[in-house]
Amino acid sequence: MAKLIHAMIRVVDEARSVAFYEAAFGLVVADRFEFDGFTLLYLSNAETGFELELTVNAGRTAYDLGDGYGHLAVSVDDLEAEHGRLVAAGLSPKDIKELGHPSGLKARFFFIEDPDGYKIEVLQRGGRYL
Repeated sequence: MAKLIHAMIRVVDEARSVAFYEAAFGLVVADRFEFDGFTLLYLSNAETGFELELTVNAGRTAYDLGDGYGHLAVSVDDLEAEHGRLVAAGLSPKDIKELGHPSGLKARFFFIEDPDGYKIEVLQRGGRYL
């Protein structure tokens, strides 16, 4: 059976991105590898073994996210408290939304964008969103 281990996104400014992911989600650099022309950073926290890989390509000043990228998602115990914490930190999360389904499944969530424009969904823990 395959085990999902990380997702990779390309970022422009290493320090800015590391600071955002630490402030927003408590992710810290677990490993950092420099190569000719690019650097790989692996961010993680104690909640999960899954990591976010940041790729910093030398000489890039921007990326076109296009219309193919969807979003990353994280779950939290207290959606309102997390939203308030991110507002207080000046990270500008979007409004809290609810999504219902005829089956009764419901999601409570909000989105936030990282410094490069990647969308991250923050979901209330529960149901399938543990």
